[in-house]
Amino acid sequence: MSEEPEVPEQIEAQHLDRPTVPELDEFLGLPFKVLDDGFVRVVDYMGSDHSIVQAARVSYGAGTRQVHQDRGLIRYLMRHQHTTPFEMCDIKFHLRVPMDCWRQWIRHRTASVNEYSTRYSLAIDAAQTTPPDAWRFQAQGNRQGSGGFVDETQGARFSEKEQELQEAARSRYEERIEAGIAREQARKDLPLSTYTEAYWKVNLLNLLRFLLLRMDDHAQWEIRQYAHIIGHRIVSAWCPVAWQAFLDYSVNAMQLTHLDWEIIRAIQAGDDKAIQDLLVEYRFVSKSGALRRNRERDELEAKLQKLNIPIPWRSGDDPA
Repeated sequence: MSEEPEVPEQIEAQHLDRPTVPELDEFLGLPFKVLDDGFVRVVDYMGSDHSIVQAARVSYGAGTRQVHQDRGLIRYLMRHQHTTPFEMCDIKFHLRVPMDCWRQWIRHRTASVNEYSTRYSLAIDAAQTTPPDAWRFQAQGNRQGSGGFVDETQGARFSEKEQELQEAARSRYEERIEAGIAREQARKDLPLSTYTEAYWKVNLLNLLRFLLLRMDDHAQWEIRQYAHIIGHRIVSAWCPVAWQAFLDYSVNAMQLTHLDWEIIRAIQAGDDKAIQDLLVEYRFVSKSGALRRNRERDELEAKLQKLNIPIPWRSGDDPA
């Protein structure tokens, strides 16, 4: 007969206080208005800047390090992409967002999501509308972006037709519901402008990755409005040290590729032949010097402009 396993001595208990952030608690549960009828609000959160430091040091207790040392550690972690400690902070949002915007949002898969069900409940009776001065042209050279605005007179016609379409779609939906048609089928002709709601829980690391893409100027304008509120109003209050490090080392940082710094080094050396050889080798220009269509060159050009470095494929009469 086997012996009973030996019960180990109880480890001395240590009381731990749940980390709270008074600056975030002030608006916990309060909605921030986005677009015409959308919102984002914080439902709950876990962790703070201190939790990031605690995870990195794998130690407990406060007061062992000075505040400036904690700040330095968080910035070091962000700067060198030691990302795991940022996963120790979680936040849960309640969102109301247009369905076309939500389609982009849900592509960020590293989160826990529960969305409002129009199979179970009636579709939300709200749709995002576009003011006459907010209709955008398709961007030239960017198949998924916009650039410039339609004049307000033409925009007013689009807004009027939009309202007609949304009202007709809603009317057909309600007609089907009243006739007893199943909700899962009655909803099928609702426009993508219809609002949906969801709970979205995500850790700080994946939230920052979301914000890096969705606050970018190339992101769709509508989702940028949500991203800016989440970042500048919520994350900045929740984890201010991590947020500032994120701004300094990601949002407002510049990444140079191997191609970039090879060309920049040649520019700084004033070696025209080396510059031309590199531009041809990297297919930035043809052997005759003609510009090729090249996204890498366009991205490098933007970096050179920020650094105030001459752009070698632009002549004096052809400013960047």
